[in-house]
Amino acid sequence: MSKAFRVQGKLVDIENREVYPVEIQVSEGKINRIDRIDSSPDQYILPGFIDAHVHIESSLLIPTEFARLASIHGTVATVSDPHEIANVCGLKGVEYMVENGNQSPFKFFFGAPSCVPATQFETAGATIDSTDIAKLLKRDDIYYLAEMMNWPGVLSGDEEVLKKIELAKKFGKPVDGHAPALTGDEAARYINAGITTDHECVALEEARFKALQGMKIAIREGSAAKNFDALIDLIDEFPDQIMFCSDDKHPDSLLLGHINQLVARAIEKGKDLFAVLKACCITPIQHYNLAVGRLKPNEPADFIVVKDLINFNVLETYISGILVAKEGESKILSTKTEPINNFNVNPLSANDFELNHDGGQAKVIVVEDSQLITGKIFSDVPEKDGKVIVDIEKDILKIAILNRYLPDVKPSVALVKNFGLKNGAIASSVAHDSHNIIVVGTSDVLMAEATNLIIQEKGGLSAVGPTGNKVLNLPVAGLMSNSDGFLVASSYIEVDKKAKELGSGLQSPFMTLSFMGLLVIPHLKLSDKGLFDSDLFKFEKVFG
Repeated sequence: MSKAFRVQGKLVDIENREVYPVEIQVSEGKINRIDRIDSSPDQYILPGFIDAHVHIESSLLIPTEFARLASIHGTVATVSDPHEIANVCGLKGVEYMVENGNQSPFKFFFGAPSCVPATQFETAGATIDSTDIAKLLKRDDIYYLAEMMNWPGVLSGDEEVLKKIELAKKFGKPVDGHAPALTGDEAARYINAGITTDHECVALEEARFKALQGMKIAIREGSAAKNFDALIDLIDEFPDQIMFCSDDKHPDSLLLGHINQLVARAIEKGKDLFAVLKACCITPIQHYNLAVGRLKPNEPADFIVVKDLINFNVLETYISGILVAKEGESKILSTKTEPINNFNVNPLSANDFELNHDGGQAKVIVVEDSQLITGKIFSDVPEKDGKVIVDIEKDILKIAILNRYLPDVKPSVALVKNFGLKNGAIASSVAHDSHNIIVVGTSDVLMAEATNLIIQEKGGLSAVGPTGNKVLNLPVAGLMSNSDGFLVASSYIEVDKKAKELGSGLQSPFMTLSFMGLLVIPHLKLSDKGLFDSDLFKFEKVFG
């Protein structure tokens, strides 16, 4: 329990829309009293920030290490979907995240993953059915039904999907949504089934339609998907229905900032201070019924001290009255943890990445930087001895996904545009949502080499090229490192730098690569079973 202390500054009173000097008394982890005073130090005190939707796994850090980085930026809590590790390790993965998170003063609020596996068109490492969902939702430490990505199942009345939603209603817990580009009657039906949020809106009109239907809109700005600029004006119309989230954030960007960056950008755009702070400090608490303090007497002492209300540079972060970060230095200690994993695949050879040229034009996945949505084009591609070869001038490369849960299987191979590699390959065992091994490269030999480095480490990120290789190993489910979070961020920066030295101009090449297998996001993606049209929800041939 924290010691009693006092702190002075200008209180940002979100509810009453005032800023005034105060002295706050804290004891036994709670706000004891708040007294107005005549003057105070030139600093501001406000409730801690909350990330309203995040996959901790995407930071490549276990929860306790994520907490060390996030708290220096004023984040005190996250609404966390353990969907990624659940797709690898099932219920044991969810347990791992909850138990590890409990070792930190940081407040993690985990949900029950609703879509494991995400679709029937890919191979995951586990299944979580409605019976498992019932076990999770009855727990006090599971706060919501996590993003219901299977919107076709909701609309078609899939029995298992509806059963999960009804269980959430039974236990009085909200249901998160995931319905990119869904509008009109279909969106209304999806929402009316009991879906309460969406973090996948990419256009203002789409978000406005969903907000008018009563949805909470989580404005997302992660390492790959960046929708803040497109959606922030929505806060003017729906100040009570907006939250901020990162969804997926790699450790290098988490090192630089978190929700505090979105607050500063919103203020720079002239948005109302109190509406912005409500979105990231109050609305998530109300929506998810979170045990996070709102800077009121008798509530947990979860608050931050910032230098100003322009840049929101965080001086101090307190959680339950404990000083967890001060001027960029984490006060949270690292913890020891034994990795869990699910990895069972043998090394490959260059021949495994051959793709037959069947004549005519090929369907090509088109990457859009800073977006999860991909495009689709038809293109002529070169061949030699009946096999496809890459076209570096057109930036059309090979991409492949290998099932990591079964030995002696062959990867599915397709074509992708806009990765920009000139002579090399990058691979990852972080590949949403089933987290098979995904690789893109300029030759079959380099793709095999990058893939085998991942297999050797039983999970990680790799970049290989003529001047050497870089690998970041991820022993926890092939998704996370159990090392010091600041060191992991530094290692990630090195492997990311290597990918860019190989020619990639993408802002976050590994994060972008990880979403090339996300079948629930339009338009053309790849699974370990083949090329997949996410609009038609069916497999396609590369040729024909």
